[in-house]
Amino acid sequence: MIESTHGALFINAMPREKLVNFGAETLTDAELLAIFLRIGVAGKSAIELAEDMLLHFGGVKQVISASLHEFCEIKGLGLAKFAQFQAASELVKRAINQGFNAQTCFTEPAVVEQFLLANFEHSMHERFAGLFLNSKNHLIKFEYLFNGSINSAQVYPRTVAQYCLKHNAAAVIFAHNHPSGDTQPSESDITLTLQLKKTLALIDVKVLDHFVVGTNQTFSMASHQMI
Repeated sequence: MIESTHGALFINAMPREKLVNFGAETLTDAELLAIFLRIGVAGKSAIELAEDMLLHFGGVKQVISASLHEFCEIKGLGLAKFAQFQAASELVKRAINQGFNAQTCFTEPAVVEQFLLANFEHSMHERFAGLFLNSKNHLIKFEYLFNGSINSAQVYPRTVAQYCLKHNAAAVIFAHNHPSGDTQPSESDITLTLQLKKTLALIDVKVLDHFVVGTNQTFSMASHQMI
């Protein structure tokens, strides 16, 4: 039974009732996940199972990004729950992307950050991507270009130039993830960006920025005068 006073209700209410009475923003990550789980397993409530998931994967984004095999490693989770989480993730992504259209200008770091946090796939390995833009800085294509360690040995400027020509881009914004979640760029990140900027200038393509993508935040090199 739910207590009548607000303080007691906040403490004692089940996640669904807490959401209805106080809003989704008041729920913990575990409580939000528990709503999708609905039931726990023998000896564990849905919230306790959710807490196990967060501990195992390291956070909400990692839970959503887990493969089916990884997801099912936790007792009590299976294909049905995996499908529910993937569907919820895709709905959120589509809702956010409705805010972007052919006329969205990708010159503001906040706009690029919002796009990347919604669309850059979580990975245990570094991935290097490009946002290819037209002369008005509208998005032509977002595409992953390389996988693995990001440095001048693995990211080839000539190949990047070919992608720019393929998409007829006038400008490009680069992005790569740090699986550790730390968004501080390394010296090799900065060196690579300057090399790419120099190479692409030869084909009249501007490098506007290079973002490092963490778990829930990004780092803009241009905003920090690094390129």
